[in-house]
Amino acid sequence: MLLELADWMARHFTALHLFQYITFRTIMAALTALAMSLLLGPGLIMRLAALKAGQVVRSDGPQTHLVKAGTPTMGGVMILLAIAIATLLWADLHNRYVWIVLAVLIAFGAVGFYDDYKKLVLKDSRGLASRWKYFWQSVFGLAAAAFLYKTAALPAETALYVPLFKQVALPLGVLFVVVAYFMVVGFSNAVNLTDGLDGLAIMPSVLVSGALGVFAYLAGNKVFSEYLGIPSIPGAGELSIFCGAMAGAGLGFLWFNTYPAQVFMGDVGALAIGAALACVAVIVRQEIVLIVMGGVFVLETVSVMLQVASFKLTGKRIFRMAPIHHHFELKGWPEPRVIVRFWIISVVLVLIGLATLKVR
Repeated sequence: MLLELADWMARHFTALHLFQYITFRTIMAALTALAMSLLLGPGLIMRLAALKAGQVVRSDGPQTHLVKAGTPTMGGVMILLAIAIATLLWADLHNRYVWIVLAVLIAFGAVGFYDDYKKLVLKDSRGLASRWKYFWQSVFGLAAAAFLYKTAALPAETALYVPLFKQVALPLGVLFVVVAYFMVVGFSNAVNLTDGLDGLAIMPSVLVSGALGVFAYLAGNKVFSEYLGIPSIPGAGELSIFCGAMAGAGLGFLWFNTYPAQVFMGDVGALAIGAALACVAVIVRQEIVLIVMGGVFVLETVSVMLQVASFKLTGKRIFRMAPIHHHFELKGWPEPRVIVRFWIISVVLVLIGLATLKVR
């Protein structure tokens, strides 16, 4: 929106040519989303408290969580609003990639919102039935994957690239839809599983979104992508603005979500953030790198899968409780220690992911 206005006014004010630079607009989108989150936060928290949309704590979980009961949830609404507003202001709205990631963000956010609303506001403990939640996630995930496949103009847009190898690009054909679907739906649920402690999910999301913004910028620049040996995806650079907005909105949310949390993001935030991160990774052809950088999300998901499989097959549990962050709590780790150590792991994994840009 502002890009078009700046283009029109640049004939009179040459300084407005600055808006042509993706790096400038990315920084401004991050700052805009941060400001929006900080401005929206207090009012939203008060509104959620008035609706009595408070956290329900599991009785079989760590006893230290009992004090969290009633903490306003559905704070992810502020994240989604901040991302959407900042992206619409600073991104090139003629870019199809911008619209597809926004559509994925809002669609998965709507699924999470409905689930949260039923559980927390309408006091229906069942919320949205799991089969229906997965059904709508699948519908939106398949729709996004099919759209990207049908609109792909270059072979690079549907090939699977393996990090560390310059020449390894596996043509996926229609299998691209399957890979994209599992990435989007899988990461949506992975971030949701991770969102169990104050700030645990949002900080890794900020780190990963920032790193994906770097990949998007480089993939959209033909010179940089050829030099680094990564797929060149024309137009992908505009996703840097979206990633910057997500990072800024996440930091703004962390202001209120840091221990002890004033608000939780709920499914409305977690499902949307995970799906959007995966969608960006699919577009810039960095699915494997996302799995590395989002290793904390992957670990949390795998811990649940192993726990369920072990209990069904042997009747025994591998962990004291899953997801794995609860296992460490029940071992006696204070909640802030678990959170910060998982953040440190995320920093290391994101740096490893960024290192793959040069190690080829």
